[in-house]
Amino acid sequence: MQKVLIVCYYWPPAGGPGVQRWLKFVKYLPEFDVEPIVFVPENPSYPIIDESLENDIPKGTRIIKQPIFEPYGLASIFSKKKTKRISSGIIQKHKKQSVLERILLWVRGNFFIPDARKYWVKSSVKVLSDMMREEEIQTIITTGPPHSVHLIGLQLKAKYELRWIADFRDPWTSIGYHKKLKLTKSSQLKHKRLEKQVLNSADKIIVTSNRTKQEFEEITQKPIEVITNGYDEDSITTELDKKFTVSHIGSLLTDRNPTMLWEVLQDMCNENQEFKNELQIQLVGVVGDGVKESLANHHLKDNTTDLGYISHTNVLELQAKSQVLLLLEINSEETQGIIPGKLFEYFNAQRPILALGPENWEAGKMVHETKSGQSFTSKDKSDLKNVLLEWFRAFQKEELVSNSEGIEKYSRRELTRKLANTISWESS
Repeated sequence: MQKVLIVCYYWPPAGGPGVQRWLKFVKYLPEFDVEPIVFVPENPSYPIIDESLENDIPKGTRIIKQPIFEPYGLASIFSKKKTKRISSGIIQKHKKQSVLERILLWVRGNFFIPDARKYWVKSSVKVLSDMMREEEIQTIITTGPPHSVHLIGLQLKAKYELRWIADFRDPWTSIGYHKKLKLTKSSQLKHKRLEKQVLNSADKIIVTSNRTKQEFEEITQKPIEVITNGYDEDSITTELDKKFTVSHIGSLLTDRNPTMLWEVLQDMCNENQEFKNELQIQLVGVVGDGVKESLANHHLKDNTTDLGYISHTNVLELQAKSQVLLLLEINSEETQGIIPGKLFEYFNAQRPILALGPENWEAGKMVHETKSGQSFTSKDKSDLKNVLLEWFRAFQKEELVSNSEGIEKYSRRELTRKLANTISWESS
């Protein structure tokens, strides 16, 4: 069995989709003759905690932990809430930022490049150098963000004969929040240089979307493989909600506020008292103040339940019970390649998906291709209303179903098979 070292920052008890990607790869890799050894921080400051995910760590998995110094711990003295929000990649619009928040952003963007986990690199390289020599490990995988994790691979690659695969769960310099970090020109150039160095030093690159692959192909000639996120094949048997529930899972910040949807739902409530009585909007995760204000302005507050963060186990049940699952993305060219991790669990929930995002949105195309729901842009208000009316009538007859096709290729096991082939290709 081939040993592979996996270096990642997010690991249980951290919560969120970034944890689940490699937690599930680690679960299935032994089936494909690969022994994963996981290297994670010992004392990280995770913005989200979900202890239930610790139950998913396969028994016998070898996990090595190395202490990490994170300056966010010092910054939290000034404002724990603001520091935690920035650490999560949640950045408010400029006009809503306090003076302290602007200072923290400037410091974060210009003093900690590529990110505030950079101080984990040096000590990790030292520890892993000894281990890789002793155990003759020839393949290493780094996964970011945080992209400082890739610098561990970069330095190990420079020192030893090894095969290095760099996994990008999100883009680096083209991701939306990057422009909000108040970077100086020299800091921007440093990010670009590091990104280019990583992309051209790794033996192979893995990305989660075709759009990111196209962006990286302009920077490097190295082979790039698209391996999306996915879903576990576990099925949940539960009764559907009695209300016409429209559920959104994950952070719903003001930039992603689906104003057009709220307008449509308000119109439908005004026109149909029965629809108003049955409508239930369920929000799971962090909800921006602008979203809450928008819901109130459209007289939908009484139809909305804000559940906050709930465990992944409970999320799976809620998705399976919901009448409609809501998938949202910011309407911009930069977000066309964003494929939210929740989409794949939506597939597995087998409930109709209502997707609203930019034109040529990769996730929206996947919804259409799998016949798992409908996708709309900001220009499709009347079409959106017609579909919701159609779905509501089907709900009233207890006939609202999803007849999706071809989602099997997104199961975690099949995606791990693809990853194992990538590793095998590297070792041949």
